[in-house]
Amino acid sequence: MSTNSRLDKIVADARSSYEQREEGYRRKALGMYPWVCGRCMREFNNTNLKELTVHHRDHNHDNNPQDGSNWELLCVFCHDNEHQRFVEQVTYGDDKPGPVTTHNPFADLKSLMDKSGKD
Repeated sequence: MSTNSRLDKIVADARSSYEQREEGYRRKALGMYPWVCGRCMREFNNTNLKELTVHHRDHNHDNNPQDGSNWELLCVFCHDNEHQRFVEQVTYGDDKPGPVTTHNPFADLKSLMDKSGKD
């Protein structure tokens, strides 16, 4: 057997093993959780279910506890966003300042509530 043939077989076996493992935990997660994205709350049905992915909360695809505690269902868009945020955290660390919020929508809530009670 040539070196290329052996490498091709190793790659094919690895892909097959990965697909089988993924199908196993995907089937379990879809049976355990409602078909709703955990971030954007988009609902799924049989026609668009392929757009709902299983996200590993700890980013370790080999950590698949039977109770599903390391999984959450995310749509492909939210899943991509989550992984991008993880890459940025690893790359740039937690030092980067977050957005600064200056608006407080509840700043005058008490006076607004007092006014509504007088009408």
